[in-house]
Parts: sequence; structure tokens; C-alpha cells
Amino acid sequence: MGWRKLPTCLPLQAIIHGHPPSSIYVALPSRSSVYVLKALRRAPIWQRNGIKKSLPISAVCRLHKAGASFFCTMTTLSIPEYQRYGRQMILDGIGLTGQIKLKSASVVVVGAGGLGCPALQYLGAAGIGRLGIIDHDDVETSNLQRQILHNEETVGMFKAESAALALKRSVFLNNSANSLIKGFSSSVNAELTIEVHSVMLNASNALSLLCPYDIILDCTDNLPVRYLLSDAAVALKKPLVSGAAQKFEGQLCVYNLGEEGPCYRCLYPVPPPPEAVGSCAELGILGAVAGIIGNMQALETIKIILGLHNPTPTLLLFSALGLSPFRTIKLRARKPTCSACSPTARLAGGLTESTDYVQFCGGAAPDWVTAGLIPGLAGHRVKPDILSEAIQKSIPGDGGQRSQPNPCRIIDVRPPTEFGICSLPGSENIPLKQVLANPSQILSGTFNSPPSGQMALGTPPQEIFVVCRLGNDSQIAAQALRQAAVSLASSSTAPPSLDEPATALEGCPTPSSEFKVMDVVGGLRGWSLNVDNSFPIY
Repeated sequence: MGWRKLPTCLPLQAIIHGHPPSSIYVALPSRSSVYVLKALRRAPIWQRNGIKKSLPISAVCRLHKAGASFFCTMTTLSIPEYQRYGRQMILDGIGLTGQIKLKSASVVVVGAGGLGCPALQYLGAAGIGRLGIIDHDDVETSNLQRQILHNEETVGMFKAESAALALKRSVFLNNSANSLIKGFSSSVNAELTIEVHSVMLNASNALSLLCPYDIILDCTDNLPVRYLLSDAAVALKKPLVSGAAQKFEGQLCVYNLGEEGPCYRCLYPVPPPPEAVGSCAELGILGAVAGIIGNMQALETIKIILGLHNPTPTLLLFSALGLSPFRTIKLRARKPTCSACSPTARLAGGLTESTDYVQFCGGAAPDWVTAGLIPGLAGHRVKPDILSEAIQKSIPGDGGQRSQPNPCRIIDVRPPTEFGICSLPGSENIPLKQVLANPSQILSGTFNSPPSGQMALGTPPQEIFVVCRLGNDSQIAAQALRQAAVSLASSSTAPPSLDEPATALEGCPTPSSEFKVMDVVGGLRGWSLNVDNSFPIY
């Protein structure tokens, strides 16, 4: 059933004594419009369903502004919806009025991963009328442990499309995913409208993508995106339900709710250093923990729509290993000097359009920068095949001689648990925190950590390769080692060093040096994809 706009002069008998459409538009404000609403409320068909007393006009009418005109949307429930949602409609605080609020609501979920999947499933099942899904990533096998809407058949598909297909419970055919999404009715919610956005959310498109929805859910594990979503929510004046889960722990907070609700920048005006931040891919996550936090996000969203939420800003902390798994911390109100949400905010409105969120959070420079397009940075990052060549040169030949006098040194900065899963031959495990604590000792070879291979630590080798799982932590560690090399070079007791690597990425020029610190693009994942496909990816 579609939408109808009722002119005030339209006879009401056809609707009052017949079957009204699911939604009616009535122009406001005017006395005749009020008469229309009251007449519809007294309609026999509504009285027969017992709606007259339980359905006040204010509960079913939503004002919409279109240009200079205002419209009122009136929504009703179908008989199957009464049967589907009866168990929650009988709860105090919900009833028919609350269920209509859910049906009229629209929610956008950013991230269809470990948090987004359970949130989407329960929001759709609760009767939310319209769901938006924003995620540009592909489904991988490693996601299936916790991202419950995806399966082996959708590996390689966009997560947003895979999640939409799961909500639709459709049969996978050879047609495009979008046509499938549009062509099948939902078993989770037959009235549910799903809008898929398989694009990367950034400063240029955030406002346009998020604007059509009532509530925003942050289901990502990316710090720059958290700041972006918070700033966009402030600019759009929408509540932001933010969740996070790592290892055995999780947390939940609602930002920008009401006049006093703080935004993310109120609590964290300055982002933490990059080495203190990790993603699920780097730190690990128990699937059930992500499920708990994702379900809590869906619950908070439903409470906001129904008006059952607590107006006091709080932070919910969860620890699966704690004696008391849940703990709540009361948060301060909106910060008067916040750069985003205060009355005098210098960044309000146009904030998301002008901020480089990756650089703001101290993220590593992209590969195209460190590949030599900026003078002085040529060769700091190398491809995995360069590391492979260096390892081959370090292996003694038939005569016991190496093709280069000093073997390369490979420093693996992953945690010991990950190093125990798999590692490159001859690499030594020095976790990132220990590298950052004393990089000079590592360069001088006095760090008290036994290598996994046979390479000597007494003299700094000619080439030092820093590796990690994905190539992110290695950038941070390599930069710290290069800065330490400069300090060592300036002291009289320091070994000869020059912060200018010899091997460049994509054919960049290579100055001669005696001491080179490089990190490997793509980390061990890149090694598996480009050098040795028998090396496990986890």
C-alpha cells in the first residue's frame, strides 16, 4: 500500500468506512486538517480494531517538512504485524503506539561486521521500518566466526549486500545482489526496507549518506571513522549509538542524545597515539562478545525510538572475564568548549567536509606518500618480494659464503601469541610496545630478547626489515627505529647510521647507506599473497 496525500476537500467516507491505506499525508496546519485527523481516528474500522482509545493522534502522526509545506504521516499496522509483534506490544511502554513508532523509524548501521550483524538482525526483527547498511569491505572467511549474517557462499561479496541478503533470506542466484535484495520479501520483517551502500564512508559523503535516517549506529572498529561519525551526528543533530568490542571486552555509549548529551569529542578531544589503538584484526575478538555489544546497540536504539532511554549519559563497560561482567560509568554532560558540539564550536556544520580524519588520529601516511613521491622518503616501505630477495642473499651458498656480508635482520613486532601461530624463518619477535620503549637498544643489538633464528644480534646488520600482520604496526615501529638511528648517529658512541634506505618501492632512487630500516607493505598477509601462498593467513 502506498502513500496518499489527502486534500482537505476530499470526502472522507471512502476511507472512514473502508480500508485506509497504511500511511496518509494530511497538509498541516489548518483547521480542516485537524478535522480530517479526528474523523479518521473515529473511523469505524479503527474502532472495530480497538484503536480508538489506544491510538492518540500524536502517536501516529509524524511531521515532515517538504519545502515550505509540512506533511503528517499516519501509519497503521497490518493484521500479520499484530501477530508478529504481539509479544513485545503487550509490554508496558510499547503497545500499539510504540510499535508504530518502530515501523516509522529509520536507522543506518555503519559496519556490517561483528557488531553490525546482530544489531541489524534484531532491529529488523523488532519492526524497524527502514534500515540502511554502509560497508565497503568484502566478506572474508575470517569474518564468519563472529559476523553471523555472512556465510561461506557470500565470501568475496560486499558485506552490506551479504547482510541484506541474509535479512531477506533469499536464494542466491546468478543475478546481481541488488536485484535479489529488491526482488525478495523479508522473513525477518516483511515490511522492512533495506538500503545498501557498499561505499567507503568518508568526509565527502558522510552527511549525504547519513542524513535520511533518524539514528546512526557506529559498528566499526576504526578510530578515524568514530570521529567522523560523531562529527556528522552533531552536524545532522542525530543520536549516535556507538559500540566497540576487542578481545574479551566491549563498551557501549550513546552520543549526541538530547540537548545535554556529549559527543565523542567531548570525551576524547585528542585521539590516543596510534600505537595505543588496535582493531579486531590486530588484537583479536571473541565472537560472542561482539554479539553481546551488537545486541545492546540494537536495544539502545529501540529504547531511543520508544522514548524509554535514560537521559543521563553513561558508558557501559563489559568484560567477559570479570566477576561482574557489566559496569556503568556516568559521563559528564556536553563540554562547553567542545570543538564540535558547543554553541561556539569552530568546526560545527562544515567539520566533516574539511577534516582529514586519518591524519588527525595520527594514522600512518598512505603508501603513495612513502613510496618516494615526497623527497627524502624514498624506499622506507618495501614490497614483500624485496624482503624475500634479502633473505635469499643472507643464506650461505655452497662455499659457505653469503652474497652480502651481513645478513638482513627481520624484526616481527606482533604480540608473542601471534608470533607463535606463524613466523618468517630467521625473524625475531620484539613486540611493538617493547620497540617503542627502547628503540636505541634494538638498533645497537643489546636488546635482551632471543631471536627465533640463528642471526647474530651483536652488530647491527646492514638491512633491518620490520614486519607485522598487516603492515600497520610495522610502520610505527620502523619510524621509531629510524628516529633512534638519528640519535645514535649524533652521539660519538653510536654505530654508523644513515636514515635513508637503499631499496625503493616501485623503482624509486636508492642512495647508498650502511644502515637501513624498512617496513614491509602489507605485512605477513602481503608475504602470503605475493611470495609464499603456503604461509598461513589468520
